[in-house]
Amino acid sequence: MIDSFVKDLGTRIRENISKVIVGKEDVIDIILVSLFSSGHVLLEDVPGVGKTMLAKCLARSISSEFKRIQFTPDLLPSDLSGINYYNQKQGEFVFRKGPIFANIILADEINRATPRTQSSLLECMEEKQVTIDGETKLLSEPFFVIATQNPVEIQGTFPLPEAQMDRFIVRIRMGYPSIDEGKEILDRFQSGSPYPSVEEVANASDIIKAQNEILSVKVGDAAKEYILNIVERTRNHDDIILGVSPRGSIALMKASQAYAALNGRDFVTPDDIKYLAPYVLSHRLVIKGHAVTSGSDTAEDIIRRILNEIKVPVE
Repeated sequence: MIDSFVKDLGTRIRENISKVIVGKEDVIDIILVSLFSSGHVLLEDVPGVGKTMLAKCLARSISSEFKRIQFTPDLLPSDLSGINYYNQKQGEFVFRKGPIFANIILADEINRATPRTQSSLLECMEEKQVTIDGETKLLSEPFFVIATQNPVEIQGTFPLPEAQMDRFIVRIRMGYPSIDEGKEILDRFQSGSPYPSVEEVANASDIIKAQNEILSVKVGDAAKEYILNIVERTRNHDDIILGVSPRGSIALMKASQAYAALNGRDFVTPDDIKYLAPYVLSHRLVIKGHAVTSGSDTAEDIIRRILNEIKVPVE
């Protein structure tokens, strides 16, 4: 059996973030799944629901370097990666690191940057390195990106293409709080922000250890076949133009391993896969126009219908 390190670490971080964020334990769990499986998160929702605060609370919970980058149309790739500049005092070129050289990156409103700048960040996410003037520089470990975007604003934005959406292991929507949760939020913020109460409960080496531990979580042949059956169904579905790539099937397997470890198990169950599939797969689909314009079918709805169609393996 896998020891309880990953589960205990996840519990500490979740409880710490919940000092500020009300009623979003499931969202926090999905972000922890992404972090422990060495992936990145696309946090997509309307303004004011706590996307940026959630990312800041996660970064504060982990004793590691955090940088927030506000994406705007005039942001250049070199503003992220850094530049070589001529230092007159030293008489030579010196590299000045950009904000990408940190452990946790909050890419705020990523869809406000131009495609050139977006792609430079997504290259860093995939390769975990940057090349500047022909010299390759490795990024810090762990390296985790939380990108936020507002799906309802169109003016002044550059939507992420499908190939770049595929770089995120999950897409999450926060959602509005219930009335009871809304009252608790008002109570907490009445006399000031509770953000200063968030403590450091983990460090970078803890995250790296957790990322290594989930690799030993077992994925049986039946679970792998279940993942492949779900993915294959997206490729020949009537409402889908572009189905899930092999990268998506690997992402679902790795996320399931992390989710199992968060729950104290050393093996993946079909329920893990079924729970995570809408978060991991929906943003990788391109659905047909009639499904979009009807208003009844989102990518998440289609994934859930597929899950109901595919037989769940019983081991």
